[in-house]
Amino acid sequence: MKTFSLDDTAVILIDHQVGTNTWASTTPLPLLQRNVIILAKFAKGCAIPVVLTSSQETNLNVQGPLMPELQQALPEAFVARIKRQGVVNAWDDPAFAAACRNTGRKNFVMAGVTTDVCMVSPAISAVEEGFTVKVVCDACGSSNQIAEEMAWRRMETAGVHLTSTNAIVAELVKNWASPAGAVAFPLLTT
Repeated sequence: MKTFSLDDTAVILIDHQVGTNTWASTTPLPLLQRNVIILAKFAKGCAIPVVLTSSQETNLNVQGPLMPELQQALPEAFVARIKRQGVVNAWDDPAFAAACRNTGRKNFVMAGVTTDVCMVSPAISAVEEGFTVKVVCDACGSSNQIAEEMAWRRMETAGVHLTSTNAIVAELVKNWASPAGAVAFPLLTT
């Protein structure tokens, strides 16, 4: 398995919206939100490009806006976020796919909710286009465990690698005594 590094990786966060997050019952909501913010703050602190996307933010009773913590952690990426108008596979939205390609990185750390609907298809589509993708499972979640496990199987079968927040951050840090370690360690221990 290819090891990712700070200079060849982008972080892609899909549909971490205040309403959508509540559908992810397989990952407790506080844990899911914590891990998304760790990924966002780590990326910001290590100058890793980030792409954010949302689906139908104006549907306040269902999806709603992106997590406000993402706006605080990544103000530039938040302003540049791709607001999809209902496209399920985010990769099918030309603006989203272009934003991911335009990071100039070949490795993507991806997370999204729900795993079975919003995460599987763009992760597989990115792999099919030649990117290496690691999905951060504890920054994702589905409505039930069967759906979550089927999503994991589909992604792994298609060549997507599965990981966790702590594991991918440690993989990118490589050395806790490095500047990246100084960014990561306080995030992982809170």
